[in-house]
Amino acid sequence: MSHTDSSIIKNMVFIIAALVVFMIIIIIAANWLSNGSTNVADDSMVQEAIENRIAPIGQVNTGAVAPVAAAAAGPVDGKAIYQQACFACHGTGAAGAPKLGDSGAWSARIGQGMDTLNDHAIKGFKGMPARGGQNLDDDSVKAAVKYMVDNSK
Repeated sequence: MSHTDSSIIKNMVFIIAALVVFMIIIIIAANWLSNGSTNVADDSMVQEAIENRIAPIGQVNTGAVAPVAAAAAGPVDGKAIYQQACFACHGTGAAGAPKLGDSGAWSARIGQGMDTLNDHAIKGFKGMPARGGQNLDDDSVKAAVKYMVDNSK
């Protein structure tokens, strides 16, 4: 091996060693500057940003926030209750709900009797939530059931 070859090898070893030392210094400096904490879960700003990023885009508005109760002066309007609380499923057939006016879909249900229909509507049945997912009193639910039955025979 010539003098030139050994000189090149010595220079390469020196450069590699210098780069390794420089990399170690950078790693130590980074750890020192971050105070050794690498857990971003403790950072409240990071948590807030994550929560904002995964927040729902929108919310479902079913039309009523306050409970719908029977008016003291008169009977409950079953059609209004249906339009407010029941139409989303029973007007479109969503989730297998029998559509208003579909006598074929309603005939077996009507055959079970009003007590059973009212019980299912109040307590919930299969995919249907109790009280149609609303905060309805029993009289309002029964009025909506009666309206749907009367218009689906």
